Amino acid sequence: MKVIIINGPNLNLLGTREKSIYGDESFEGYLEKLKSNFPNIELTYYQSNIEGELINKLHEVGFDFDGIIFNGGGYTHTSVAISDAIAAINTPVVEVHISNIHAREEFRHLSLITKECAGMITGFGLKGYEMAMGYLTSDS
Repeated sequence: MKVIIINGPNLNLLGTREKSIYGDESFEGYLEKLKSNFPNIELTYYQSNIEGELINKLHEVGFDFDGIIFNGGGYTHTSVAISDAIAAINTPVVEVHISNIHAREEFRHLSLITKECAGMITGFGLKGYEMAMGYLTSDS
């Protein structure tokens, strides 16, 4: 089984930015733990701060991977193009947000991509990625 985690803008700064919201662990450090929890899954990671690169990656993997975990960062609330890219692919996408987007500024309450995703996990910190893996690797 092949799963990819795709993170959007500013998520390359996890562990150093806004620690009160996002915690103090880098994503790369967390990814190693996640891989050890799912040793039988081919788990890859991609991060970009550029909308078009995220769309290109969705197109690239969206027909031959078994699952995508996607955190669009700020593009979640603004990108019709990313929503359209998710709608255009066959691979199921689970939307993940580290913080609870519904408990933050009002403009963050709307996700333009949720309707194209299998579901959304929000507010559980980095644990949300593990929850998404659990969904993608379950038989249900």
